[in-house]
Amino acid sequence: MKKSLTVMAVIVMLCSAKVFAGGFQINEHGARAMSMAGAFTALANDPSAIYYNPAGLTQLTGTRFMAGVTLIAPSAKFTGPKPFSTKEYEMESQLFNPFNLYVTQQLSDEWFVGLGVNNQYGLGTKWQDNWGGRYLAVDTEIRSFFFTPVVAYKFSEQFSASVGLTYAYADVKIIRNMPLADPVTGAARPDGQVKMEGDGTAFGFTAGILYKPTKELSLGLSYRSESKFDFEGDATTKPTTLDFVHPLAGKQSIPLPNGPIKAPLTTPQNITLGVAYVASDVLTLSADFQYIGWSSYDKLEVTFEKYDLAPTVPGNQNVQSADRNYKNTFILRGGAEYTVSDVFTLRGGLLYDKNPVEDAYVEPTLPDADRIGFNIGFGYKFTENLSVDVSYLLLTFAEREISNSKFGFNGTYQNMAHLFGLNFSYNL
Repeated sequence: MKKSLTVMAVIVMLCSAKVFAGGFQINEHGARAMSMAGAFTALANDPSAIYYNPAGLTQLTGTRFMAGVTLIAPSAKFTGPKPFSTKEYEMESQLFNPFNLYVTQQLSDEWFVGLGVNNQYGLGTKWQDNWGGRYLAVDTEIRSFFFTPVVAYKFSEQFSASVGLTYAYADVKIIRNMPLADPVTGAARPDGQVKMEGDGTAFGFTAGILYKPTKELSLGLSYRSESKFDFEGDATTKPTTLDFVHPLAGKQSIPLPNGPIKAPLTTPQNITLGVAYVASDVLTLSADFQYIGWSSYDKLEVTFEKYDLAPTVPGNQNVQSADRNYKNTFILRGGAEYTVSDVFTLRGGLLYDKNPVEDAYVEPTLPDADRIGFNIGFGYKFTENLSVDVSYLLLTFAEREISNSKFGFNGTYQNMAHLFGLNFSYNL
């Protein structure tokens, strides 16, 4: 019974991990679009259109190359856990660097193709081993690589459409402490530490349309499908066993969670509607509404293939499921681009990102909250064929005070992130 209770506690903590929470979806995949707050669906006139709206490829003549990186520096503080403590803990500093690479080719007056590679889900959190929430999160990191070939067709000067496939690879690492106690005496032991690692692949598709009713006005619609990952990996615990002395049976050992594990996860579908307006020869305005179908993430289920979670219960008890119940949500974006000269362009934007996590499910794996983003940037042409785009995004999070935590971990979260984008483009 002691083993069963200990293991169940560990797996419940595992299932609290928000492997693909709102904060792990990365939307910044081109410095120009990023500097306009991502309001790029109805513009889509550089190679990052492969991500934002692949129908925009029909605006790109010849052969185009675009490559860059986004540097993401998140920070978080937690005060609590309340009502037991008001101590402030700070997440360790990390720097993430999702990259993007795009190649587009015009095949004819009507047909265009492209290939994009980027990291659409990622990031992580790292806290000290002895902090107050160590049984929920110590070190969590997600990486993903999306490969997207697309084809676009220009029906007329006003209307274009596109479709593409996606192949994705992702890996995940989750480390957290687990409380240990002597099964006989109940005396506390030094913490154990559980490490979960795994990877998986997924397929999906993307599509888009671009409509220009006038020279000044353009409308865009893009769709990215769900991607269903079946993660496979291993669980290891240090120590590997809980050793104790039974007054009648003598020395005993209880194996702690270990062995092969599986966990299916589905990323959300995204539907984005955009509008852009050329207000003058030097000023372009744009706006996007992005719908994110986070209800696909309704639970997190982990299967231990060779480890019995409840040996005292008849049958094979190796599956643990926890409700996530994420809500569908949205992002509002607005941007502007101002041409200063033939070689220099200024950009800016503002976004509001509604988080999908209810208060009861917020925890330090990723302490998500509603966000407001302030974006600025510029573009510079070195030659007719070579240019650079630079962007900065200050992402502010609403302070979030949790009083009804499903995990018994109430307190206040304060978060912020700085993002820097850099892209180079070359045209043939």
